[in-house]
Amino acid sequence: MILRDILFDAFFAAIAGIGFGAISDPPRKAFRYIALLAATGHMCRYCLMAYAGFEIAGASLTGAFIIGMGSLWFGKKVYSPMTVLYIPALLPMIPGKFAYNMVFSLIMFLQSIDHPVEKVKYMEMFFSNTIIATTVVFLLAVGATLPMFLFPRRATSLTRHKQ
Repeated sequence: MILRDILFDAFFAAIAGIGFGAISDPPRKAFRYIALLAATGHMCRYCLMAYAGFEIAGASLTGAFIIGMGSLWFGKKVYSPMTVLYIPALLPMIPGKFAYNMVFSLIMFLQSIDHPVEKVKYMEMFFSNTIIATTVVFLLAVGATLPMFLFPRRATSLTRHKQ
C-alpha cells in the first residue's frame, strides 16, 4: 500500500514534469531526465512529509536540492544548462493548494467586509497560506540552485566543449 502510494506520486509528478517541459521546448533527449528528476524530487518530498514527519517547507527544500543535483549530473548527458532540466521538474512541487486557498481567502475577505468575525478568519487564512506558499516557492528555488553555487565549475561546463 505504501509503495503503491509512493509510485503513484512519482508517476504523476513525472507526467506533470514532462508536460511542463514540453512548454519550454527542451531537446528531445531531455524529457526522460526531466521526468526522472520530477519523479525523484516529488517522491522524496512525499516520503519526507508522509513518513518522516517533515513539514512542507523542509521537505520541498530537500526535494529541490535532489532535483538540482540531478540536473547538474544529467545536464552533461543532455548537453543543456541545468535550468532546462530543473525548472520543469520543480513545477509539480509548487504548492497549488496553498496558492488556491490564498486567493480564495482574499476573495472571501473582500466579500465579508461587513462581518468582522469572518473578516478576521479570512485574513488569518490569507496570511497563513501566503506565508506557506511563498516560503515553499522560495525554498524550491534555493534548493534547485544551491548545486550551482556548490559546484560552479561543473555548472558552467555543462554546455562547453572540453579543451
